Amino acid sequence: MTQLLFAAFSNRPDALALADEACLVFSNEGVEARVVRLDLDEDPSLDESSLVISLGGDGTFLKASRLAHHVGARILGVNLGRVGFLLRVEPLDLITEIRSAMTNTDCEHRLALEISIDGQERTEFALNEVVVERDLPGHMVKVETTVDTEEYLSYVADGLMVSTPTGSTAYNFSAGGPVVDPNLDLMILTPIAPHFTISRSVVMPGSRIVRIVAVDRPAVIVTDGVLVGKLDMGQGISVKKSPLPVKVVGAEQTDLAFRLRRGLREGHA
Repeated sequence: MTQLLFAAFSNRPDALALADEACLVFSNEGVEARVVRLDLDEDPSLDESSLVISLGGDGTFLKASRLAHHVGARILGVNLGRVGFLLRVEPLDLITEIRSAMTNTDCEHRLALEISIDGQERTEFALNEVVVERDLPGHMVKVETTVDTEEYLSYVADGLMVSTPTGSTAYNFSAGGPVVDPNLDLMILTPIAPHFTISRSVVMPGSRIVRIVAVDRPAVIVTDGVLVGKLDMGQGISVKKSPLPVKVVGAEQTDLAFRLRRGLREGHA
């Protein structure tokens, strides 16, 4: 039987109240349902049959997707934010959408990134993007890249990101990168405020392995907006497609054009 995990931040009383109400509904029907507060670093017991319900904005969804991805569980995003590019379900439809997801296992498989940092055994996860960027304001960072075994491009910039299709409407979009359909199997290499260097994004198949090395000064590593590490000069990261996708369920197929129009109209695409 499907286990339901409602994920929210503790500073969102509206999300927690909605989660408690939904938990009561499904618990009364004999379904295991509970709430996890994402900012308290809880490590809930999940498996592939679980359904994670993210209650909040895109940031909540990104955090909750880590829980779901780790075990191959599905995730449903409920929009309690404004535009919510990653979110399809409105609060009033929550119970209906959960019931649908419990009886219908169809889902979209979104490409996620697996990031290996030199000198570390553990890997990092990103659904939107990973960025190697300057560690001090007022300075740029020089990075060199390799794609598979081929020496690729060098950049002098505020940073360099590898974005997923899902993340193409996030930081990648703000940095001038292309918007792509979230179901495509590809990665986007986009420089951030480049200086006398290539300023265009490069789109490549999702099967590639991208290596980024900090050349002239230390840099920091940020995944989905979270600082996860630092690089010394000569140290780098390797980025590849995660063997596990993020399994997204809920409502209908994303209307990318509609979300772009609405996001641009409201000023935060």
